[in-house]
Amino acid sequence: MITTLGSFLGELRSLGIPVSTAEVLDAAEALRFVEIADRENVREALAATLIKNPRHRAPFDVAFDVFFYEAQSSSDQGVDDGAAPAAGESDVEALIARMVEALRSGDNAQLQSAIRSAVTQLSGFQTGRPVGGRYYLYRVMQRLQGIEHALAPDGALSGLEARLSTDEVDSLLRLLQAEIRREITSRLVADRGAETVARTLREPLAEDVDLMHATQAELERVEAVIAPLARKLATRLGQRRRRHRTGRLDVRRTIRMSLAHGGALIEPRFRPPRISKPEIVLLCDVSGSMAAFARFTMQFTYAMGTQFSRVRTFAFIDEVDEVTHLLAAGSGFDGTMTTIGDTATVVGRDGHSDYGAVLRAFQDRYPDAVTARSTLIVAGDARTNFRDAGDEVFSEVADRARATFWLNPEASRFWDTGDSEMSRYRPACDVVYEVRTLRQLEQFVADVAIPDPAGISSERVLN
Repeated sequence: MITTLGSFLGELRSLGIPVSTAEVLDAAEALRFVEIADRENVREALAATLIKNPRHRAPFDVAFDVFFYEAQSSSDQGVDDGAAPAAGESDVEALIARMVEALRSGDNAQLQSAIRSAVTQLSGFQTGRPVGGRYYLYRVMQRLQGIEHALAPDGALSGLEARLSTDEVDSLLRLLQAEIRREITSRLVADRGAETVARTLREPLAEDVDLMHATQAELERVEAVIAPLARKLATRLGQRRRRHRTGRLDVRRTIRMSLAHGGALIEPRFRPPRISKPEIVLLCDVSGSMAAFARFTMQFTYAMGTQFSRVRTFAFIDEVDEVTHLLAAGSGFDGTMTTIGDTATVVGRDGHSDYGAVLRAFQDRYPDAVTARSTLIVAGDARTNFRDAGDEVFSEVADRARATFWLNPEASRFWDTGDSEMSRYRPACDVVYEVRTLRQLEQFVADVAIPDPAGISSERVLN
């Protein structure tokens, strides 16, 4: 048990879930009061002591199913070294009927029996075959598509009854899918070992998803954490500002206070600090795969709006246009990129990135956008499609800014390859960041809102 728990905790940390030594001790203490043979009790005890963020519960459950899997005998699983015989239509209908009856009656034993039969007959599981669990789950759920119709109540419903019925069916389907996934996971672990299976099933946390290559489902997960993450960061920055209230030494006040102590300077007085919030100018490349990254950059920055005195946003592909009013008008960012594409002039020629033309247009049309109070942030991959980079114009714009940062969502090893001109823009920037995930974007915003050079990591900041 101790070895399994240690491996499980290591997996949580590999996922990016923070697990401290104190929490490990709490988890060990909690296990003293639960029946170890009851997996669900153990699951909830560990979740209560190790998980602090509801977003981490799903990856926690996946890791728990891997390391605390319920072993089944080969006869129970019904598999051998070869593939199980394929189920006919009548077999699938019988399985669906068994599952529907078990789900409606709450008979867990019957449900688990039906699930084991379904995985055996429908997944095509073979021992030793290097296939991921998602493939097996997909095969089973595809063959069980008729179960949603079978779970639907007889007769037409309307209003509240229809809504409640729909919610109940959705809940039962999620339960069924979760149980099928656990059964498949158990078989994979029995065949290959927990560590191997954990690596294949591991999914990044929402804040660690690569925004340039994310699937639609991953982007939806990122969307869900933007606002809470921004509120958390805003609170932390507010606390940091309050802690930095001590300004420079006020010599005159200090001397006056010393008169009460015979001239001893034992009560220094300080001037109140002047903490100014930066004025942000965002210049975002919204072409192709950059669109998702630009969207979340804009969304996160606007969610942090209280930490900045002003935010102006410009979008571009081969033409540039200000989109500040489009972002500020609505309460949410749903359809932001579609709105920008429909109403903003971001395409002037062929719809391929043209940094040189964009920078010259920005310089000509918005000469007052960047001032000595502005922090200029460029979000783009610096890929010019082998056109003029316009780095001289960029240097002129950057010289007017208080500070200039470039956020590049590509891995740094790909910079200056192909049509990337990152090295031509770098000299005009104070710092160039590799920002591929929401966690890196969060850290960047923290550095911009209250600069803290000592806290800048060379792994994410490239001078």
